[in-house]
Order: sequence, then C-alpha cells, then structure tokens
Amino acid sequence: MKDEYDFTNAEQGRFYRPIEELEIPIYLDKEILAFLMKNIKKKGSDYSLNGIVNALIRQDIEISKKIAF
Repeated sequence: MKDEYDFTNAEQGRFYRPIEELEIPIYLDKEILAFLMKNIKKKGSDYSLNGIVNALIRQDIEISKKIAF
C-alpha cells in the first residue's frame, strides 16, 4: 500500500446504486431446477425459467393474501 493516495479527481458516489436497482441472484435446488427445465422444454421456446419462477411466486403471493387474516 502507498503511504498516501491522491483523490483530487475522485467522484463521490460514482458507483453507488440504490438497493432497489440491484438484481439479486436466486439459486434453485437441483431438483427444482431440473423439474422446471423439463417443463420448459415440453412447452417450447416461448417460456423462460425467469418467467416461470416469477409466475409461481406471484401465485404464491396471491394465495398468501387470500388466506391472511
């Protein structure tokens, strides 16, 4: 390490991104991924893993809302 660093041309917040803009990776279990990929291949190229997972989560949210008191 240097004893001193020159920050005269530094720009504060240059690489800052709000948490809302971050895309967080989600890792599926091998069995779940295999099941979903098998079904995607049956349906054809119009379906994506991302789209199916989002649809499943949306359905789960709706079910949760209906059973919540």
